[in-house]
Amino acid sequence: MKSPEILAPAGSFEALTAALRTGADAVYIGGKRFSARNNAANFSNEEIGEAARLCHIHGVKLYLAVNTIISDDEAEDFCQFIKKAAEYGIDGYIVQDTGAVDIIRSAVPDAVIHGSTQLSVHTAAGARMLKDMGFSRVVPARELSADTLEKICKEDIEVEVFVHGALCMSVSGQCYMSAVIGSRSANRGCCGQACRLPFSAVGNKNSAALSLKDLSLLENTEKLREIGVDSLKIEGRMKRPEYIASAVSELKKALDGNTPDMKMLRGIFSRSGFTDGYFSGKRQDMFGVREKEDVIAAKEIIPTLHELYRSERTVYTVDFHGCIKKGQPLKITAVCGEISAEITGDFPDIAQKSPTSAETLCKQLSKLGDTVFTLGRVTAEIDDGLFVPVGKLNELRRTVIEKLTDMLAEYNKPRYTITNFTPENTRVIPPHSDSPPVRTFCRTTEQAIAAVNFSEFVIVPESIITQELTEIISSDKIIISPPRFIVDEDKLSARLRELKNLGISRILCHTLDGAALGKALGFTLHGSFTMNLFNSYSAEYLQKLGFEDCIVSPEMTLNQLENIRTSMPLGALIYGRLPLMLTQNCPIRNEIGCKNCTGSLIDRTSRKLPVACSKDYVEILNSDILCMADRADKFRNNAFFAVLLHDEDKNGTIAAIQGRKPSDSVTRGLYYRGVCENI
Repeated sequence: MKSPEILAPAGSFEALTAALRTGADAVYIGGKRFSARNNAANFSNEEIGEAARLCHIHGVKLYLAVNTIISDDEAEDFCQFIKKAAEYGIDGYIVQDTGAVDIIRSAVPDAVIHGSTQLSVHTAAGARMLKDMGFSRVVPARELSADTLEKICKEDIEVEVFVHGALCMSVSGQCYMSAVIGSRSANRGCCGQACRLPFSAVGNKNSAALSLKDLSLLENTEKLREIGVDSLKIEGRMKRPEYIASAVSELKKALDGNTPDMKMLRGIFSRSGFTDGYFSGKRQDMFGVREKEDVIAAKEIIPTLHELYRSERTVYTVDFHGCIKKGQPLKITAVCGEISAEITGDFPDIAQKSPTSAETLCKQLSKLGDTVFTLGRVTAEIDDGLFVPVGKLNELRRTVIEKLTDMLAEYNKPRYTITNFTPENTRVIPPHSDSPPVRTFCRTTEQAIAAVNFSEFVIVPESIITQELTEIISSDKIIISPPRFIVDEDKLSARLRELKNLGISRILCHTLDGAALGKALGFTLHGSFTMNLFNSYSAEYLQKLGFEDCIVSPEMTLNQLENIRTSMPLGALIYGRLPLMLTQNCPIRNEIGCKNCTGSLIDRTSRKLPVACSKDYVEILNSDILCMADRADKFRNNAFFAVLLHDEDKNGTIAAIQGRKPSDSVTRGLYYRGVCENI
């Protein structure tokens, strides 16, 4: 059975060195821009080239994280960055933005693309769609059980799974909390980790109800291998080199069938220990914070861990052949697998005392020191009575090893086709309306019935749609809203067929998973704001995938929205409580139990965040209601508007659609202030 790849993070050159010297098979890094860990040191363009060379010397792959959503203004810089990385020989790009995928494919047609966990793919159907889109690998959502991962592993696409490191409360790519609270967007690489701040269902100032323990599946490596996972990923591009070294070493130990030192790993970094809750399905003890004891333990352990990567790791065996012949320049040949390097020196001298022997030659060639090579065979052709100074032999050894090292770097470096493509924002203005119709997200039957006469479409959860409802609301006015997180795709597919037979032909796609299921059943695809459409290229790409229209990302400003050029109709949210997080863990249940449910969380400023509960997941909503109905004229590129309902009754539903200002606190969202622009 093939052993999975050990994939390590690196936010700096020292961390990269730690990963390489402790046995990583691949490393992922970020550049100074377009990376979801913008606060890490990261690598300049020139450093990316050097990192690629260093990895390829070690026979290790280097993946580049370009897993942020990009704006139209950044498209040209992004394209040039991708081309430069291809020149350096990056082995793969980790991508979230579908528009970025389109740009990469146009710039480097044979690029290897991995679907970031921020794409929120969590079903086999979603993985199949990525394969059809040209992705070679999927990094599924971290919330998946072993059974679901096994189904995804049966698809014809590589599967990469996070096995150690920090665990976000929210499904990756579905978190807007940091953006809304402090304009620091996780989707734009600037997450402020708002989830680690105090939150409580009962106002406990010392509670961190959104902070999970760190993940560790190191004790499940055999199970991961059995179900067919291709790559085991360690989180931590902002972590110390010692953390990287220890995690790689212990993961390697686990894959070799030995017991990993979990006590040591907890000491170097954890939040109240580790959890495997999603993988095992045991979610009773998943919450934790960074405690004083954790910090003290790390200070004691860190100095000892440097030894793990102090010395170079030998990767290859090198064979030497020396030729010391009278009347010929000295020649040394070094052979490593299919690669051979040769170097010539001066003519040998006539020996005055002891001539150079095969033993002497072997002794000097064996001094490989801090290189990636270990000595194999040494053969020699040496005429009698000749002498070569030891210093000369050492110099030739160093020179031939340097040449062989350079050849290895080139041998392991992938070559790509790089085109002259440059993104041009010359597409047409999107179809728009001077008086855009409203589509209403409903949570209850009462809301749907109240909204239908005031809405172009009502977007209704599949779980509450019945034949009786279709007798009240025409089927052609309903857009099905499947679960935002799908836990049983076979059951959902069967349910969607039932709804198709009721005459409903439209489905809302929260992620590519819903799009894959809907497309297979012949539904018209409508994109939700959770598709994170942020640029013209994403809009065009989604249209090519079969989307009829899409609501833009709530992280866009009005100016950015106005600059989008696409032939696909676009929608925008103008009312409602934005879901700040999508999570499979209920923070209220964890803190006080379901029987005592308060229906909301309280933050450190005493604001209440409503918590919307469903069977399989939880949505944590904003405390303030987005209200832009009175500024609808500021949206110039929109074909329709969208209204999000929470607990509104019939009258509240009608008031929301008609744009009446609610009595609760309101916000303009991010339409004016936007999110961080330092990527």
